[in-house]
Formats: sequence, C-alpha cells, structure tokens
Amino acid sequence: MQVDTAIPPRRTPKASPTRARILAAAGELFYAHGIRATSADRIIESVGITKVTFYRHFRTKSDLVVAYLGEQAAADRAWMESARRTGHPLESLRAFATGIGAASCSPGFRGCAFINAAAEYSDAQDPVRIAVAEHRRWMHEQFAALAAEAQVRDVDSVARQLVILRDGGMVSGYLGDPTSIADALGAAFTAIVETARRRA
Repeated sequence: MQVDTAIPPRRTPKASPTRARILAAAGELFYAHGIRATSADRIIESVGITKVTFYRHFRTKSDLVVAYLGEQAAADRAWMESARRTGHPLESLRAFATGIGAASCSPGFRGCAFINAAAEYSDAQDPVRIAVAEHRRWMHEQFAALAAEAQVRDVDSVARQLVILRDGGMVSGYLGDPTSIADALGAAFTAIVETARRRA
C-alpha cells in the first residue's frame, strides 16, 4: 500500500462516537484477521456507515492503522504503569510477566499487535512502522528505568534483553502453551536482572 505522507490526515474530534466505532471495529478486525487482509469496505460494512463518513474520519486506511496502533499503545502504557511497583523492579517485572501470561490465555489472543503490524509492513519509513518504532522506544525506556532501579551497570543492555524476553513471551503465548508463560517469563526476567547485578 502506497502512503501519501505529504497530505496530513484530516483532523476529527477524538470524542466523536462514529470515529470511536470505526476504531473499535477496525481494531477487532485488524487483530483477528490481519491489517492487510482487512479492507476499508469490510470495516465500513461492520460499522454500518457510508464510505463518505468513513473517509471523513480517516482519509486513508494508513491513517486508520496508525490510529489503531495509537490506541493499542495507550492501552499498553496504562497497563504497564498500573502494574509498576515503584522502587521494586523485580516485583514490577513479575507483575508484567503475570499480565502477559494472563493475556496469552485470553480468548482470541494473537500475540503483540505491534509485532503483528511490523510483520505486515516492511518499509521502515511507512507511518505504520514509525508508529511501531515509537511505541517500542517507549517500551525500551520503561525497561531501562526498571534496570536503573535495580542498580545494574549496563542499563541499556539489560533493557534490550528484557524487551526481547517480553517479545518472546508474547509470541510463545500465541504459538505455545500459554499457561506456563507467566512463570517462565518471570523467572527469565529475574535471572537477567540478578545476573546483571552480580556484574555491577
């Protein structure tokens, strides 16, 4: 899909009920069936609106995908912040592991929305990939903050390892046995941090 990045998306009120309905329907379809496999016409039919109404809110499908990822990012951030145990990095990591394990056991779980989106868009300059990269930078920063709280020496390296473990946990929950994810991921998080502490 070619994206015209020279034309900014038309701005619509965030509180618009129609916009929210489009995003809700698109989110369900994108996550369940894939982004490229879900056409704008299918979303329009699902919501029960006209094409004119759809394109009034989202000028291109790419605009809609970026908005969908924005909602996913906001949900991820709210969850990670609620699970965070300030001053207790290992407890925070175990809470993250528990949450990922619970999500991977939920009906309809298909892994990480951002990893899924990145797999469908190969161009690093595509607005979709840029949205993915922005969220992953934020996630890296959160794990780096936890590594700093744990007083490890190489914060950036530990953060990268924790992100890789998180990604693996999300994929394993979809492809493997989700019931064992929380314990295995929690143990792996702890091992990375404790090993790094010994090296400090």
